[in-house]
Amino acid sequence: MASISSSSVNHLFSPIHHRNLLVPKSLSSFKYSQFNSPIRYPFSRIQATSDLVATVSEAITQLQDLGEHDLFACPVCFEPLIRKGPPGFNLPAIYRSGFKCRKCNKTYSSKNIYLDLTVIAGAKDYVEIQPSRTELFRSPLVSFLYERGWRQNFNLRGFPGPDDEFDMAQEYFKPSEGGILVDVSCGSGLFSRKFAKSGIYSKVVALDFSENMLRQCYDFIKLDDTISSSNLALVRADVSRLPFASGSIDAVHAGAALHCWPSPSNAIAEINRVLRSGGVFVGTTFLRSTSSTPAILRPFDQRISGNYNYLTEEEIEDLIKSCGLTNYTKKVQQAFIMFSAQKS
Repeated sequence: MASISSSSVNHLFSPIHHRNLLVPKSLSSFKYSQFNSPIRYPFSRIQATSDLVATVSEAITQLQDLGEHDLFACPVCFEPLIRKGPPGFNLPAIYRSGFKCRKCNKTYSSKNIYLDLTVIAGAKDYVEIQPSRTELFRSPLVSFLYERGWRQNFNLRGFPGPDDEFDMAQEYFKPSEGGILVDVSCGSGLFSRKFAKSGIYSKVVALDFSENMLRQCYDFIKLDDTISSSNLALVRADVSRLPFASGSIDAVHAGAALHCWPSPSNAIAEINRVLRSGGVFVGTTFLRSTSSTPAILRPFDQRISGNYNYLTEEEIEDLIKSCGLTNYTKKVQQAFIMFSAQKS
């Protein structure tokens, strides 16, 4: 039977962009009668036959299937998820949609306001206990207090404040404008909401492991109708197992998060995986010591203080580069650091 390569089908029907798969507005507009005469290709001549019609029909079906794929991927096998539900990338549309992995047949839902894309989503008996610093932010009380006094205390350590931090991050994200941004460890969505309201990004994903942080984020969103209808999704996921295909994301933001991650190296390696070539990662965290800390005292700094894992400037840079990211740069103010790097 005659066959057509996938590249030939792409040439016939639609261009492929690195962010979106564009398919014909109406696949039914392609009439099989159009293929009753010989079709000339640069590489060969194929005589249209019933076999060719069947092949083209199969190719159209494959394009339809690809059109159903959403941004999200299965956290188990990273296969793009098939979405069933109303179109649109916003909270109401995603809430009414169901997601399924064609490869492992696992299903995911957003019945709890957020879309649960953790590996153990749907588990009935198994409960996975995380390190104390992770479990702390799953607390309803901490989630409620995070933007009601908790985050404001960061300025005592040199954090310039959400508005200035947002503006600083936007400068780093200029190469990613118009693309897809994921705000990992988003907490109550303080920056996710700012990114969504800016209108600069085609899609914004507010992602956190804490169910209560995502619920708190939703409560804030309900106070502003312009956000709920914007291109914003709430997703529960593990930063060390991001539910996106490799090379599918333009920008990743992690505000005041790195010191909370169980394994910063696993998380940043995963961020590297999902970033497209040229994609930007921007993060902020607390430093264990700064350039003003006397060298004689640095060896006595506690790397783990309480529930958190604080790093030095040198350790952060070494970590970022060892995970394959390049063009590292930073801004430091007291114990605050904002760093940025790119996927090569």
